[in-house]
Amino acid sequence: MSVDVITQTEFPTGYVVFFGADGKIIMTPQSEEHSSTIRSMQIDSLALGRHAKVTSDVYIDFPADENSAPDLAILREDARKEGKRYSFEDVLLISEVVSTSSARKDYDDCTAKYGRYGIPVYLVVDPYAGEVVLHTQPTANGYSTALKRAYGTGKLPIPLADGRTFTLDLDELPLPDPEPDTH
Repeated sequence: MSVDVITQTEFPTGYVVFFGADGKIIMTPQSEEHSSTIRSMQIDSLALGRHAKVTSDVYIDFPADENSAPDLAILREDARKEGKRYSFEDVLLISEVVSTSSARKDYDDCTAKYGRYGIPVYLVVDPYAGEVVLHTQPTANGYSTALKRAYGTGKLPIPLADGRTFTLDLDELPLPDPEPDTH
């Protein structure tokens, strides 16, 4: 697809469109809950310091062209870009926010992938289930430890491999608006 075609294409409302360096076009539905949840986690990450390396929807290089642009990633303070991207080896924590179309990917595929590449902490944040799942101790096919915590149950301190702690405020994570009653 040429650049002209892409720039003249009307993509559906409510989708975020990423253009990968490999020529792939990735369309992801972006809900208000998804965006608000990422923002809430970014606010919590400010406790790591104003200049902490925290990214959102930014590509990270993984081997075998399995690049990812996680909803939130916390990187080592000494992380340096290799070319235009950070390496998976710089990642301390990855969080994915579940959307209605990404549940299987976030719960299953990403858990296996991030564990396989040794990401120390993988956090699944699910506004629809009102819970988070904290995965630690990566293995070749996922993680050996998973802790579930419900929204509204206080603060969840998450130790990072560099000695800092990322504290997620479960009381501040937004829930989806209830569906309007059509009766």
